[in-house]
Amino acid sequence: MSSQKSGVAILGIFVADLAFRAARMPGIGETIAGSGFKMGPGGKGSNQAVAAARAGAAVTFISKVGRDEFGAIAFTTWRNEGITARVVEAPDQPTGAAYIFVNDRTGENAIIVVPGAAATISAGDVDSAADAIRTAAVFVTQLEQPVAAARRGLQIAKAAGVTTIFNPAPAEPFDDDLYALVDFVTPNENEAAMLTGVSVTSVDDARKAGDVFLAKGVGCALITLGETGALLHSKSQSLLVPAFNAGPVVETAGAGDAFNGGFAAALARGASPAEAARFGCAVAGISVTRAGTAPSMPNLTEVTALLAKTK
Repeated sequence: MSSQKSGVAILGIFVADLAFRAARMPGIGETIAGSGFKMGPGGKGSNQAVAAARAGAAVTFISKVGRDEFGAIAFTTWRNEGITARVVEAPDQPTGAAYIFVNDRTGENAIIVVPGAAATISAGDVDSAADAIRTAAVFVTQLEQPVAAARRGLQIAKAAGVTTIFNPAPAEPFDDDLYALVDFVTPNENEAAMLTGVSVTSVDDARKAGDVFLAKGVGCALITLGETGALLHSKSQSLLVPAFNAGPVVETAGAGDAFNGGFAAALARGASPAEAARFGCAVAGISVTRAGTAPSMPNLTEVTALLAKTK
């Protein structure tokens, strides 16, 4: 990694999260009473940017939003978090939104995302921010924006010697040649199963799925396993990084984004993959004790304190 490269560049989407809390999901045609509602900033890429920034990284976020009230929330969020926004405003497209059901007893969630303007992010849009990608230490992208845009970002980063993290969420089919651009692929167990055909119900299953990713050309598979932790699996090591119990679980909707943002921030500081995965697990462990996605992300002081307590 070049000493001139620094910080984290993230390509992804912003949506306004509309979170509803209730004891269960309603059936078709059914109306039930909920126990709470909150609107806040969301979208995997934007959440990861907030997580990385609060974890101490200099972050540039690349995206597209509408010129509307939700878009204004996005820019306010990034400004407040110290995130540099390389974001196009589309006057004829809405900013995205997400419906989030949160089980008010377990904290588990179900989500519907409508990307809005971010669904039109093109390879050309990514080229316009290529300088931010080339000068970063770490580049991160997901699959909430078009695959072609994610691919272009990974191509630019790989050619520039930037460490690449691909969070294939939500999982969807794409050409396997994309994997050769990926240093770290970071699915959860469900996404790993969908992309590899291996049912992931144990750590051993995760290793088998990891082997499939390696065979497809990925440098390292980093599969998140909820309360079990995360499996760091490469040709040179296979290490289970335990999860952190930072308190009662309130909501899990932002856990994956917390992990990815924390992992990226730690790698950008020069941490080893194992150290960075442990850092990511600590960020995620704190995030699930709070409501919301972006608002749940902890700061560096909190993460450092948790790591120090659980050496």
